[in-house]
Amino acid sequence: MKKGKFIVKSFRNTTISSLIDVVKKVKKQTKKKFVLFDILYCAIKYQAAFHDYLEFEFYLLNNTQRKTYLTNGKNNEIVRMFNDKNFWHIIDNKNEFNDYFKKYLKRDYLNPNFTKEELYKFIQNKDKIIVKPVNGIGGEGIEIIDTKKNDIYEKYGTYLLEEVITQHPKLNELYPKSVNSLRIFTFFDGKDSHLLQVILKIGNKEVVDNFSSGGMYAFLDDNGTVMTPAIDKDDNFYGVHPTSKKQILGFKVPMFNEAIELALNAAKEIEQIKYIGWDIAITSNGPCIIEGNSYPGIYQIKPRFDKNKTGILPKYEKIMKIKL
Repeated sequence: MKKGKFIVKSFRNTTISSLIDVVKKVKKQTKKKFVLFDILYCAIKYQAAFHDYLEFEFYLLNNTQRKTYLTNGKNNEIVRMFNDKNFWHIIDNKNEFNDYFKKYLKRDYLNPNFTKEELYKFIQNKDKIIVKPVNGIGGEGIEIIDTKKNDIYEKYGTYLLEEVITQHPKLNELYPKSVNSLRIFTFFDGKDSHLLQVILKIGNKEVVDNFSSGGMYAFLDDNGTVMTPAIDKDDNFYGVHPTSKKQILGFKVPMFNEAIELALNAAKEIEQIKYIGWDIAITSNGPCIIEGNSYPGIYQIKPRFDKNKTGILPKYEKIMKIKL
């Protein structure tokens, strides 16, 4: 999406009340004057959606620093440049994804529209299974159900069924009610795959770790150790998990390098989608892919936790050989 179109779409999709809400939240954080005008300026100059201004604390940055942040508009451009829309369905349709990347899943699954015989065979020796809407996003509609339920065929016949992932004991201690996964961003240049960044997604009160479903995320260093407090969608920060009371800050992800290698190998499998966000679980037997995202989200360390106040964009531009 070109810059002008993004700006028009942003204004169209934003209500006055939501814009005012952003302004109010920013004013609580800063004494900066003319906040509304600065938000509008950043939308035009940096293709920053209004929530980008708040999320990436543009009110703390000068213009040189702002240029380094990946905004929604610029992320849109990267997706447009490198991810062929005709192939999005392979990544975004969950049963197509499972078939295409089967060797990286390391678990059993059953595609939608199964027969009763296929269902019976699949649930044998399984106490619980995961049910997923084929085109669901943000963890919406995902459930863990008991295989003794007698309405699975009638209620979930159009769902993707999967074997429940048993996560590594260390990640289970961090939060046991969801699979706490890595979001690994990769770029495939047609020959080599490159690591862009990695975050740890952590569940909280739900069976999924998705940010939109109440989960939180934290940034990792090159060794897989959490280096910032975790953050949730309400902008709360946690050095210690609010439910499990386990230490988040300083947590070391087990089998981190193996997970990176898995994502980099998977990235080479589909040349038409070069920019992918992989969700990867860590089990006692090693990492496995949960799903991929052909329209990866944006994660950047908040300026308040970064002494250099520098975003991820320069790294993306260098690896992708582009200039936004």
